[in-house]
Amino acid sequence: MSNLSKTPVTVITGFLGSGKTTLIRHLMTHNQGKRLAVLVNEFGTAGVDGDILKSCADENCPENNIMELANGCICCTVADDFIPTIEALMALPEKPDHILIETSGLALPKPLLKAFDWPAIKSRITVDGVIALADAEAVASGQFAPDLDAVQAQREADDSLDHETPLSEVFEDQVSCADIVLLSKADLAGEEGLAKARAVIEAEAPRELPIIPMSEGVVDPRVVLGLEAAAEDDLDARPSHHDGHHDHEHDDFDSIVIDLGEVANPETLQGNIERLAREQKILRVKGYVAVEGKPMRMLVQAVGARVRAQFDQPWGAQERRTQLVVIAEHHDINEAAIRSVLEA
Repeated sequence: MSNLSKTPVTVITGFLGSGKTTLIRHLMTHNQGKRLAVLVNEFGTAGVDGDILKSCADENCPENNIMELANGCICCTVADDFIPTIEALMALPEKPDHILIETSGLALPKPLLKAFDWPAIKSRITVDGVIALADAEAVASGQFAPDLDAVQAQREADDSLDHETPLSEVFEDQVSCADIVLLSKADLAGEEGLAKARAVIEAEAPRELPIIPMSEGVVDPRVVLGLEAAAEDDLDARPSHHDGHHDHEHDDFDSIVIDLGEVANPETLQGNIERLAREQKILRVKGYVAVEGKPMRMLVQAVGARVRAQFDQPWGAQERRTQLVVIAEHHDINEAAIRSVLEA
């Protein structure tokens, strides 16, 4: 069967907080008349990203076309979760014209691409393209290593050196696997920041890649959909730190869920989240906040010390509760200390 007769799948990957969910929301609302389905891979037990996407479902991407995998990294649960979920999407009464997969921030794309070779789905779907999102401001500031030029020089001089941090390996693998890189939050980085981020990505990419600035998830869908890359047949051109490994572990990272009840002062909570990033090296906080006296739920998303909050929709039949997913490297997770700061 030719790839043109298969259902195209776009894999959207990127570091924690790079804006994957915001991009998918934009694609859902600018679907060019295509019937979309979305598969979300959460890291943590609270389905925040899935809830965000379901809140903007419409006739071209109804709520039952949005499915979540919350049992671990998608590239580690292929047989148990990924394949059955893809089969369920393909068995919908109206088969989707295009499937979007939002990977967790820690997922390595290449093992996922290999899953498209499984007999159960090989003849029915193809990877239209891999889109990697990179937070322009974070990349420009050198978040992935103290001195990126020095690290790159070490890599070129001696490939056997074990100098990579877990975060940089994830970042590099995602860029290496990509067909297009979107530099998100370009408005915050400015022209100088964008130039620095572009230089970092060009140095890491194994081949020349389109690198496109983007703000608030807005990009022309024609740029990122319909690439016809057949990435599952092009694995050799997408090198990975983990090539030759039968599996990989994410023990470097951990997540906890903090329940806080109703919150009287959301500004204080936001300040406490900023404290977490500074004092306990928390990478990511996301969740919903029940604010006393407010009928709307407040969505909180934090990347490091950058906290964004907005009231997104009424609670409705949902239980009013404040629930935050906190993600950090394993050695930085101290639930008692985190709870103490958030409850302060």
